Amino acid sequence: MAVMAHLLAADVQQLLHNKFVVILGDSVQRAVYKDLVLLLQKDLLLTPTQLKAKGEESFERDKLVDGGQRGPMHNGTQYREVRQFCSDHHLVRFYFLTRVYSSYLEAILQELQSSQHGPPDVIIMNSCLWDLSRYGPDSWKSYLENLESLFERLGQVLPESCLLVWNTAMPVGKKITAGFLPPEHRPEDSSLRDRVIAANFHSSAEAKKHGFDVLDLHFHFRHAGRHLQRDGVHWDQLAHRHLSQLLLAHVADAWGVDLPRRYPVGPWIRDGPARTGPGWGVERQPQASPDQPSMPPAGYRPLLPLPHLPPPPPPLLPLPPHPRPFPFHPVMTRFQFGPRDHFSASDHPFQSDQFSSNHFHSDVPSPTQTGFSFEDDPQPPRPPFPTPYLQRAPVVHRGFPRHLPRGPYVPWGRRPRSSKRQAPSHPQPRPQ
Repeated sequence: MAVMAHLLAADVQQLLHNKFVVILGDSVQRAVYKDLVLLLQKDLLLTPTQLKAKGEESFERDKLVDGGQRGPMHNGTQYREVRQFCSDHHLVRFYFLTRVYSSYLEAILQELQSSQHGPPDVIIMNSCLWDLSRYGPDSWKSYLENLESLFERLGQVLPESCLLVWNTAMPVGKKITAGFLPPEHRPEDSSLRDRVIAANFHSSAEAKKHGFDVLDLHFHFRHAGRHLQRDGVHWDQLAHRHLSQLLLAHVADAWGVDLPRRYPVGPWIRDGPARTGPGWGVERQPQASPDQPSMPPAGYRPLLPLPHLPPPPPPLLPLPPHPRPFPFHPVMTRFQFGPRDHFSASDHPFQSDQFSSNHFHSDVPSPTQTGFSFEDDPQPPRPPFPTPYLQRAPVVHRGFPRHLPRGPYVPWGRRPRSSKRQAPSHPQPRPQ
């Protein structure tokens, strides 16, 4: 099988160039938003403090738009938090949800329809744990009804150019102590784990029935318990970076974009001293200076075994000087330009992905797919062999069809996936 492409910040910037991305969900999806915002700017991992933070005024040049610390901080079902990251060519927004479909969700859809930036290009969404545990004894029945209402409504209001990706809920631990679940709501057995699996089955079926994409994160992380935090719900920074790679690979496939070909990058990963206790992953190293490249420490061993690599390619001759070694294709921006905020760096460098995978999952896992075990590699590390290539910024236009230029990033003649969604019988006019 082909190895999943490893995307660096420059690749993500190109893939999401002039794109409006919306992420809807609970605190796990908020971490999905944070890792994407960070990866849009630099090849670093989130810090544990950044993962735990809630409702802060600013995170990596983003802004708190509503709720959070601007209002009362609590763990009730009425908690609100809206965040937004906006640069010259990227717009990413997050809405905190405690229920998959509600009057608040309707208000969000109306806001997106009337946005000055136009409708979103990508919507990433999940809501499950709050729905199943915080809305009384009829929560299961309500969740199934709300799922049906949600996807029917999304099919009415979203244009076909918008890619909606439904993330299945991540696995949860046997014992849950997360703050969103008060002690009186915490199950004494593994019933919530079983209900999450059943909820994923129903939500995936409902999403596919309406022609929307499904990314089965529960399948991908079912063997990754060592990266689950002690509260039994949240995940560490390594898991979220792997999640981002899966998600971006799914988006690229839907848009017909071929990702850069690189060798597996396990030996480039910097492994620090592991913390003791369940759920702790790898601690990151202090940030190196910009003039001094980061190198793996002595005795480093990657998390996953590396496949057999071909011999290194011969060294390339230096290219003749050129005023612009990488051709640039100007693209009209959809967002208003604004002054750049101060660029705040994270504490630790991250040179490459901690995980190598053999596939990414779009809808339903095939019998041959086994997920990821995240075990240590018993073999000594192999030296990295980065493959240099001339890179051209992909010209990705909204809507269909689009022109795909020749080049190593986007092959000639490839077309995006056609939408499976059917037009509603009485489509509502979109606000101008």
